[in-house]
Amino acid sequence: MKKSIFKFILLCTFFLFSCENKNTSQKNNFKEPASGVVISFDDTSINEWYQADKTLLQYSWKATFCVSKINTLSHSEIKELQQLQKEGHEIAGHGFHHFDAPKFVAKNGVDAYIKQEINPMLALMHFYNFKVTAFAYPFGFRNTNIDKALLKKFKIIRGTTYGAQDPFFQNCYYNNSRVVYGIGIDTDHPNFSIPYLIKLLDYAKRKHKILILFGHKPVQNITANYQTKMETLQLICNYVKQHNMTFYTLSELNNLK
Repeated sequence: MKKSIFKFILLCTFFLFSCENKNTSQKNNFKEPASGVVISFDDTSINEWYQADKTLLQYSWKATFCVSKINTLSHSEIKELQQLQKEGHEIAGHGFHHFDAPKFVAKNGVDAYIKQEINPMLALMHFYNFKVTAFAYPFGFRNTNIDKALLKKFKIIRGTTYGAQDPFFQNCYYNNSRVVYGIGIDTDHPNFSIPYLIKLLDYAKRKHKILILFGHKPVQNITANYQTKMETLQLICNYVKQHNMTFYTLSELNNLK
């Protein structure tokens, strides 16, 4: 009887150590993503994006350009987008008509939204050979019902977040979800400031996070709303390079799981 109990205890001990070693091995094989930044742009400022790329090439940067109203773009703008994609940037969707998604869906239903806002956009973007696997909500407006429908079409979707609270409480860092939130870097974006931006970057670096940013039209001098100063973009890119961080596209986040 005592021998049987001893064998049982020995077997349990062996089993527990085996499980622990297996779990330890799995943990050791897990590689935490490098801290970094997603820089994304919305709408149709194609020429400005193309010119910004020439300035920021020195940083080996990478961005996601979320295009709306692609049917209104000129041949030269399409060629510029194709060149940006060829250089390693991501071309993402931002709506065929740039609808306010929740407002449209409340009135017409989610199926009508997909048929009018998403399917025509994807068809034309695929016609131009854009590899579209990410989507950014116009105005950042979204809800879980629309998320569910869009996640059947895209690897990852981006909303927006606001505020200037401590980075620990911010929602603008990748959290292993297919629904992510960017914080604005346009000068008119609520609570935007260079000191706060640096604070967000510092937190990403210290805590091994990936900061998600979005802007619209990059310009040297601000003349209207929805404009991102080139000086801001240079600051971000310089910070990433100086601190050995990584530039990510939106869709690359989904590959980190």
